[in-house]
Amino acid sequence: MIEMVIQARKKDLGGFEVGRILPFHARRMVGPFIFLDQMGPAEFAPGSEAINVRPHPHIGLSTLTYLFEGEIMHRDNTGATQAIRPGEVNWMTAGSGIVHSERTDPLKKSGGGPMHGMQAWIALPEELEETAPAFHHHGEGDQPSYSNQGLFARLVAGEAYGAKAAVPVSSPLFYVHWEMDAEVRTAPPPGKGAGGMAERALYVAKGEIEVGDRTFGEGQMVVLEPHAEPTVRAVRPSTVMVLGGESVGPRHIWWNFVHSKQERIDQAKADWKAGRMALPSEDDQEFIPLPDVPSTPEPAPTKPDQTHPV
Repeated sequence: MIEMVIQARKKDLGGFEVGRILPFHARRMVGPFIFLDQMGPAEFAPGSEAINVRPHPHIGLSTLTYLFEGEIMHRDNTGATQAIRPGEVNWMTAGSGIVHSERTDPLKKSGGGPMHGMQAWIALPEELEETAPAFHHHGEGDQPSYSNQGLFARLVAGEAYGAKAAVPVSSPLFYVHWEMDAEVRTAPPPGKGAGGMAERALYVAKGEIEVGDRTFGEGQMVVLEPHAEPTVRAVRPSTVMVLGGESVGPRHIWWNFVHSKQERIDQAKADWKAGRMALPSEDDQEFIPLPDVPSTPEPAPTKPDQTHPV
């Protein structure tokens, strides 16, 4: 039933903790999901820097940002400037190359406040890796939801349970947010062989769940076997992200760059270092320099301590 359990690796970004789940040395991807971070939970003091991720580049992927609490201001070089709040989705397609920043609005810093959310990177199919960059924001009304007897479920992206979210995904996938009261039971979308997705996983962002005869707590991802059809029980009130999809094949990943071809990543590195990728027009006074770390010549496991911006 359970193929693997992955424990999030904690990293302190200076008053703000991130738990990195994917990529993992023994499991780089789940479907097209190649990167998954839990941001927080954190409580920022009034006047603190809060979220302050300077402009940085991406290629070959889409990013999906989803919050439980707090607010982040997104700016990119397509001209998009957009605040994201709980229950909303920021979907940014890097394709041939995009540069963006993620910060707390200066007007929000003075009051401080909570921050808790998830960020995922979704590898694009090979035929779309060089698509034009784009940004889409979706409010809560664009995401089908369900609430009954202690279970709240929101389809953040993709298709599941007969519903489809508005986010313009590029390959078959699903991404679901569950809020479960204690003793609530439910099930993930069906697996391979039942008209469902080939690869699926459950991530416990808060609380504790039971899958089969095993229990899992905060910061643990449960990767399911393809044909498994488990019932999930909340041992106590829990927040769970359910994700999966069809594989798009192996990918190279280095810093913020994802691609099927290593030479394309090398070109992106050279472009960023030479200043050939434009900064966001509303956030062009600073940027994150290209890190001085070695490349990975083939799709080998990413080191758990490799640093990526949020």
